[in-house]
Amino acid sequence: MLCDASMFIIAGATVLNVRDEVGPYYSERFGFDVGLTPYLVVAAAVWVWCLRLSGVYHRHVMGDGYQLNMKLFAGLCRCWVGLCTATFFLDLRFTLVGVVLVALFGALLTMAERVVARAFITRDRGNGAYAYATVVVGSPEGIQRVMRFLNKREQLNYRPVAVCPVRFDPETNLIVADDDVERLRALVPEAGRGVELIRYDDGHALAEGFVRRQIQTVMVADVFRRFSDNFNTFSVRMESLGLELALISSAADVAGHETQVRSIQDTTILTIRLSQYSPAVRMVKRVFDLVVSSLAILCSLIVTLPVALAIKLTDGGPVFYTQERIGLRGRPFRMIKFRSMVTNADELKAKLAEQTGQEDRFIFKMKNDPRITPVGRFIRRFSIDELPQFLNVFRGDMSVVGPRPPLPEEHARYNQVYATRMLVKPGITGPWQVSGRSDLSAEESERLDVAYVQNWSIGGDVVLMFRTVGAVLGHKGAY
Repeated sequence: MLCDASMFIIAGATVLNVRDEVGPYYSERFGFDVGLTPYLVVAAAVWVWCLRLSGVYHRHVMGDGYQLNMKLFAGLCRCWVGLCTATFFLDLRFTLVGVVLVALFGALLTMAERVVARAFITRDRGNGAYAYATVVVGSPEGIQRVMRFLNKREQLNYRPVAVCPVRFDPETNLIVADDDVERLRALVPEAGRGVELIRYDDGHALAEGFVRRQIQTVMVADVFRRFSDNFNTFSVRMESLGLELALISSAADVAGHETQVRSIQDTTILTIRLSQYSPAVRMVKRVFDLVVSSLAILCSLIVTLPVALAIKLTDGGPVFYTQERIGLRGRPFRMIKFRSMVTNADELKAKLAEQTGQEDRFIFKMKNDPRITPVGRFIRRFSIDELPQFLNVFRGDMSVVGPRPPLPEEHARYNQVYATRMLVKPGITGPWQVSGRSDLSAEESERLDVAYVQNWSIGGDVVLMFRTVGAVLGHKGAY
């Protein structure tokens, strides 16, 4: 907070000195002067408070990248409104341009400071710092899955220090302790040997024991069913003592949905909805797609025309390659791309999939694919082959941002959860493309796509578009 306030004061002082608006600023309404230093100190305090309201200082956000920048932008908007309100209320002799520039450059300098801070945080996290003591509660199998999950994802900052095995008793319909210690240790060797083994207790003593051990997070693996009395009472006991409750859930979980609790004739009804699927928001997304696709088609002509000529001159084949893909709610359409492969690429795919063991993978990718032409290798590296898809976006078959459109045979193999990715229009770019592309495992790709269906927003789409630029320039996973 002190660093953020300092950056805001430095930026504000610089801007106002350059503009020769160093004060004092006279309040017409109350008849007193406000000096430059008091004004900047109060403005910096407003800045920090707005950042706090935006969630910038939450422990799970501090070391993040794009999520942090979006919250900084939200804080900037709040701060600008706050400074304008204070200036109007006091009726200060202060220009609107001055307020805008102070807020804007204060935010930019804070972002630069956060880049440096994030480098130190990331380095320290690699050495085990900022990891929150965690107890894992669940069946032995569930605890085993979570322990493996946490060991592979250090950036989640959960440090398992204890496990608490439980099981469901069908006779009492209650959660009870699972005392089969040998079975637990067979599945989780570290249980009792470096990671403390805690016996479950259906009372207040369990949560108090967690607090005494300085545990900060209680991670529920399984057994506890959401919205059940067992889970509700357990969560209240934990949270009432300040413990964070964490659940590793399905990508299609309803936890992120907008919820509303209503009481009707002594009956409590919980309603859930995804607000981004309202007609108004979907209309905004369609307008967004039309504007972006129109600009992209016009601005990319300087690139697409030479590429089209190069493809034609290479082997005399067609410039464009159209392929049947599955779109919104399972409807097929023809996707347009620059041809980057030999003309009989589809015939060779089955043979190559068998050779590389990818028959059951939804997204077929391989390094050094022999089907790719020299021109095709270049345009794929910089994702130029995707540019004609803006025509699909303009026609309404696709969106600028969304999951990749699958082939019919890929769509036919989707399971129940993964099929939910078809509830939005497929996109040119999306979470898969900016998170590693072809270097991701099939499971990671699937989770990213399903999570997008649950969480997409116009602001989030804009962030993914900017991240796409970095992914394209960095060539990560592009082959």
